[in-house]
Amino acid sequence: MNDENKLMDDTRRWVEEAVIGLNLCPFAKAVQARGQIRYTLSQARDPEALTAELLAALHDLAAADPEQLDTILLIHPFVLEDFAEYNDYLDIVDMIIEAEGYEGVLQVASFHPDYQFADSPAADRANYTNRSPYPMLHLLREDSISRAVDSLPDPASVYQRNMRVLRDLPQDEFARIWGPRPER
Repeated sequence: MNDENKLMDDTRRWVEEAVIGLNLCPFAKAVQARGQIRYTLSQARDPEALTAELLAALHDLAAADPEQLDTILLIHPFVLEDFAEYNDYLDIVDMIIEAEGYEGVLQVASFHPDYQFADSPAADRANYTNRSPYPMLHLLREDSISRAVDSLPDPASVYQRNMRVLRDLPQDEFARIWGPRPER
């Protein structure tokens, strides 16, 4: 298996086993089953190249029929590997969304192997709600998010439930899904 296949397989496995398997995102199963997720592997080696790929992905998502393409995972394992740099880049992502006129239309969720919520210890399993095998930007349609959230009886409870699930997950199951960390 070549490196690109491994990167994509690791990401798909994470989506299947963590995101869908643990129901960390109650909306992911349906779009995955309908084939509406595009997995895109970035070749970017610097933030400028990633920005060009992000712009293209945003334009693609905005122009696509939602029944065909509802979300894009832009996996970028060769750039922004440092979480602090990645986190700073998210400000640029927000500026791009605004500058391109996608505010209220598209949004980007953040996932990184070293994701850490503010004021949270690095080892806290709650961080794993946003930890992925490789750095990635998840492009989403706001309409789809709104519909999904409206279908939940208590959308605010999802985050609390996820933290509880991850903290209560037996160590062997946790290690099967997340560890050891893929080589980058």
